[in-house]
Amino acid sequence: MVLIIEFVIEQREYQGFSGCLEIASADARVIVSTDFGPRILLYALDGGENILGWHPEAAVNTELGLWKPYGGHRLWVAPENMPISYAPDNDPLEYSELDANSVLFRPKVDAAGFRKQMSVSLDGTRVTVDHQITNQTGETKEISAWCLTIMRPGGEAIVPNEPFAPYSSETLLPTRSVALWSYTDFTDPRWRFEKDFIGLRCDPEIPHQQKFGVLNRRGWVAYQTDDLLFVKRFLPAGAANYPDMNSNTEVYTAGGFIELESLSPLKPVEPGETVEYREVWDIMSGIDAAGYLRNSE
Repeated sequence: MVLIIEFVIEQREYQGFSGCLEIASADARVIVSTDFGPRILLYALDGGENILGWHPEAAVNTELGLWKPYGGHRLWVAPENMPISYAPDNDPLEYSELDANSVLFRPKVDAAGFRKQMSVSLDGTRVTVDHQITNQTGETKEISAWCLTIMRPGGEAIVPNEPFAPYSSETLLPTRSVALWSYTDFTDPRWRFEKDFIGLRCDPEIPHQQKFGVLNRRGWVAYQTDDLLFVKRFLPAGAANYPDMNSNTEVYTAGGFIELESLSPLKPVEPGETVEYREVWDIMSGIDAAGYLRNSE
């Protein structure tokens, strides 16, 4: 018997926005806004709840206009800069279907001079997000593609450590760096430090900010919420230089807001050139971070 997996791409309303596009398989669905963004607003198993977060009340006033996170997944320009990273993306955008389960989302050039587009593909429950930032500023810019995914409240971000090895003449040098911000406080109860990973919990009752970054050669970061595990994977570059003291993985939280972030290497981008960067997402039921760590060894 040949198993045929059918995909559906259709217009629908989500969170009060009529211009959204749903990509659905028999096992999962993704919703992306075309009224603003692009933003991936929903990622869920078939019949399940959205694992992404939604924060419609949040906004930042910049000299380029009002920027809103909305929720879900977005693409920014790194290193973080005000107002360049926060260039508003509140206008409708174009999209085109690439095939039966893939769509390209193409906004106009933003007020900072960058075009940030995504193509989103769904295969079973797996999502592939290809990001592109094209430099339209007229000047060479050293930039990184910064991919930020807002998760729903109440879970825990999991960043794997490098494989443990006992002290010996072969382990005299460090295996990675860790970047801390001025507001990082390791006495905060949301932190969890294990041999195999660093955890940072999202707690709506604790409003102040926490953030950290690492050079992550394991190539994945996860989010555990209830019985669901969200994992996003990326390809670490060998000897590349990353933003934020050489971080390719970062986690930020404040109250009920939490982001899983990955970054591409910094590189000079000439006018008209494009930075490309891929993330691959999975959502799994009935497995925790410890189990995923064991399976990923």
